[in-house]
Amino acid sequence: MSTIGMIELNSIAKGIETADIMVKAAEVDLIMSKPICPGKYLILITGDVGAVNSSLEAGIDNGSQYIVDKLLLPRVHPQLLKAINQSTYIDDVNAVGVLEYYSIATAIVGADAAAKAARIQLIEVRLGVGVGGKGFVTLCGDVSAVSEAIDVGANIGSENGMLVNKVVIPSPTKEVFYKLL
Repeated sequence: MSTIGMIELNSIAKGIETADIMVKAAEVDLIMSKPICPGKYLILITGDVGAVNSSLEAGIDNGSQYIVDKLLLPRVHPQLLKAINQSTYIDDVNAVGVLEYYSIATAIVGADAAAKAARIQLIEVRLGVGVGGKGFVTLCGDVSAVSEAIDVGANIGSENGMLVNKVVIPSPTKEVFYKLL
């Protein structure tokens, strides 16, 4: 299993520089390096835990006072990276769940916990772009599994005050479901 590292900065210029330093510091893959709402910058990396940790340390050193949030998440669920990259394939749906967070880091941790808690499929993990800097997770599966996953993901956000809302939609219309893909 992979490890994910994330740094969110309040300076786009410093974010670009920090991303470069992080990739040079250790053998990591750069998943995301881009501006997000509202005028912040997100860097997301993956690799083995030691490399991700070294890369994050270099990024934290460089980003210093511009860092808004950071995350080191080892042993992530295999579906998480696909959902972040919006490269999932869903062939059938019984129920849809949505978790909405104020924090990008909490969205990543909540999605990982939800995927590990029940037999669901992550559809998407949206991180800050086009949603005012928030993060949200969409997932699907049978109603009981979606309910269980949503409860686990919601608890993550409730514990740190970052949960905005959660919903479970049994038997969503095809029109609504296909707009999620």
